[in-house]
Amino acid sequence: MLTIRCLELKAEKLYNQNIITGACHLYAGQEACAVGIEAAINTTDRLITAYRSHGFTFTRGGSLREIMAELAGRRTGISKGRGGSMHMFTKTFHGGHGIVGSQVPLGAGLALACKYQNTDDLSVCVYGDGAANQGQVAETMNMAAIWKLPVIFVCENNKYAKGTSVNRCTINTNFYKRGDVIPGLRVDGMDILCVREATRFACDYCRSGKGPIIMELQTYRFFGHLIGDTENKYRSGDEVDEVRRKRDPICVLEGHMVRNNMATLEELKEMNKKIVNDVEEAAQFAIQSTEPPVEELCNYIYSNNPPLEVRGINPWAKLKSCS
Repeated sequence: MLTIRCLELKAEKLYNQNIITGACHLYAGQEACAVGIEAAINTTDRLITAYRSHGFTFTRGGSLREIMAELAGRRTGISKGRGGSMHMFTKTFHGGHGIVGSQVPLGAGLALACKYQNTDDLSVCVYGDGAANQGQVAETMNMAAIWKLPVIFVCENNKYAKGTSVNRCTINTNFYKRGDVIPGLRVDGMDILCVREATRFACDYCRSGKGPIIMELQTYRFFGHLIGDTENKYRSGDEVDEVRRKRDPICVLEGHMVRNNMATLEELKEMNKKIVNDVEEAAQFAIQSTEPPVEELCNYIYSNNPPLEVRGINPWAKLKSCS
């Protein structure tokens, strides 16, 4: 969680220096969700989420260097500089998707593949409280229940759909009940231990062949919807400060560890210092890396495909696509 927090704080600085551009959605405040889920699932399980994806990219195996370079649009990035903040992938992490709710049907498809291939793997499909109102989410849940797909639908309820409070746009804010006949759990998404144990329960349920289950993780983002968001128009600074003081997931876990003699404050400070250095090194790697040239713009359209000619940035420009 410290690594993700430091990564996001550094990303904000690089964005303000115009090293990172475009839409950049920070995960600070929600770290217990990604890390708690990862602590309970297998490395071969599949996971897919929306555009606030930096934390999951890291927990699913992406390196700090690869993530930082991708944020900066460099060819050494995890998506070779083509995806940026919203579109990162690893072998078992299927993105980062920019269209609200679009990842949910894909998550069910991943679960169908797990079942079709007769593996013990499952799919974790993450979406936000705003996406919960998309029609494709309800349609996907219906199909997943009919086919008893091994999918955990995870609603990261951070209280605001972009700039709209859930109470203003949602008649039923009990997101863990939105699957009708699908069972659901409401979880404190700011406590990593709660998230881990709830995910363990959900995994056991799915792997036993009972079908899908919903988890609503009640969490909170410490920054705006994206960097540059005028968040003071829809929530107060006092509200954010109160959550930071009382429910910061990193402070909650540190409190557990110190009270139970698992670590001292000095040890935690040293850990934080090392992580800050690691993130700074990754940032420098990203800054010093080169951007992908225009000639490679159309590469990787298809996997394991012979080179083919495609139209470039205008009808008369031809580029060669390589796998």
